[in-house]
Amino acid sequence: MTDETFAQDVISASSSRPVLVDAWAEWCPPCRMIAPLLDQLAAESHGRYQIAKLNVDENPRIAAQFNIRSIPTLLLFKNGQLVDQIIGVAPKQTIAARLAAQL
Repeated sequence: MTDETFAQDVISASSSRPVLVDAWAEWCPPCRMIAPLLDQLAAESHGRYQIAKLNVDENPRIAAQFNIRSIPTLLLFKNGQLVDQIIGVAPKQTIAARLAAQL
């Protein structure tokens, strides 16, 4: 997702199902650590939620809009609104529980 597609990819899409946005950067080792967990969650979602990636270096406008100062940051949207946020690396079970709370 990009600054230009954020409204459609996240805000509009979150009206039908929660959207988890992974704010990351290529140079960030913790971001690379969490990526496989998010891939697993996406594969297990069965369409109940969506996971999107936002490269903060390439998309500074959205990163600034949501005051992302540390990465990885996970932003959870539902019905067009930011409803939860996880900063830093979290276990898969924690992320899954936060997603499940929004279903």
